[in-house]
Amino acid sequence: MSSAPPDGEVGNTPSPDPAQRRREQRGWYVYDWANQVFITSVVTVLIGPYLSGLACDAAGASDGDACLDPSVRIHPLGVDWISLHPNALHPTLTTGVVLILVLLLPLVGALADHTRHKKRWLFWLAAGGSVAVSSLYLTDDYRLTSLLFVIGNVCYGLSIVVFNAFLPEIATAEERNRVSVTGWSLAYLGGAVLLTFHLGLVTFAPDIGIGDAEAVRIAFASVGVWWLGFSVLGIRPLRNRYGKLAQQPGRPKVGASLKQFARTVRDMRNYPNTLLFLVAFIFFNDGIQAAIYFAGNFATQDLGLSLTVLSATILMIQFVAFAGALLMGRISRVVGTKNTVLVSLVIWCALVTAGYFLPPGEPLLFVLLGLGIGTVLGGTQSLARALYSLLIPRGREAEYFSLYQLADRGSTLLGSATIALVVNLTGGYRTAIFSLLIFFVIGAVLLWRTNLKAGIEAVGNTVPRHL
Repeated sequence: MSSAPPDGEVGNTPSPDPAQRRREQRGWYVYDWANQVFITSVVTVLIGPYLSGLACDAAGASDGDACLDPSVRIHPLGVDWISLHPNALHPTLTTGVVLILVLLLPLVGALADHTRHKKRWLFWLAAGGSVAVSSLYLTDDYRLTSLLFVIGNVCYGLSIVVFNAFLPEIATAEERNRVSVTGWSLAYLGGAVLLTFHLGLVTFAPDIGIGDAEAVRIAFASVGVWWLGFSVLGIRPLRNRYGKLAQQPGRPKVGASLKQFARTVRDMRNYPNTLLFLVAFIFFNDGIQAAIYFAGNFATQDLGLSLTVLSATILMIQFVAFAGALLMGRISRVVGTKNTVLVSLVIWCALVTAGYFLPPGEPLLFVLLGLGIGTVLGGTQSLARALYSLLIPRGREAEYFSLYQLADRGSTLLGSATIALVVNLTGGYRTAIFSLLIFFVIGAVLLWRTNLKAGIEAVGNTVPRHL
């Protein structure tokens, strides 16, 4: 058996030893398992209804129907001339997070390509996010809760840049789809495991002598512990490989890193298919992220469903997404990755249209909608990540993945800003959810026009058989 390469190995190509690649891939999977619980339990299920509840209480409109009144207002910055509808607080915070990430992602991506210690970066970002999320247990003030949620979300977004940059270093071109899909599927499975506990906690909270709000705060704390604990296990097998940008002496410098990032943006004009794919991703990912982020608000406020029904539906989506990602990975090996993603976007169009016509108080129909979402959710995202990893030049993975994450967060900016505006005007989410249709359509058209084979060859990577 060959020994593992020394930590800090020069040259960021995957190890020629299949056993070593498998060890690193397993560690990479564990970090996907670790961080997904933040998106599943906090972002998708708990934080939206919880924040809206705190904000509605602060506005003196504790009753759900009373809080749908467009005239109900809060003043999150403590000044009268800045007001929000309580239900618009969550999408407004999400928009703020995206703006912060738009500023920080290029810096972190560029610095990560100039450092020899990506593992350390990944650990501290995960630690910062997990501590912020666990600290939500300590407060029921909507302003402090908002601040901690923003910190956790920013740390999560930055950590994913560094995490994704490991993918081209641990998997060959032929392995990318399999590794990316497996990571996504295990991420959804991990989210489902912890959400099962949260569902039981929320459902049986009165039986164990705690209120609903206390149960939600305990769930927040458990997410932070899970995220940090499994991150330590997942990061350990990874190796600090690095390319020519990190071979310069001394610590990475902010100015030099940003100049390099600016050159990357300019150089991307030399890779038009990489750029076109990134723009396509911005649009269709806008729809996906908005559907994930605001499903809880739509279900509890517009459809009048309980937190228990919402949690159970999201839990089902996790298990379905686990199987769906693996299924779409297999389909992609038959009909091609690009065609598989295009078909999934057509299905997304049908799903958001069905959501617009969903009647309130019908949990079964909401569950069926969730079944459809789970089927395409993991596969669309994982296959897009695998395709992009083939469209970037070697040695600049973190820098190019910072653009990918910037596109990810930037598309969320479009979606969350649109939803915040519509909700602030109408008090509800139904019309805002339907607006996501246009993003899926534009994204599909741009992806269809992308010449992936030419794009992969242009950056000097190997074209896989099932493209």
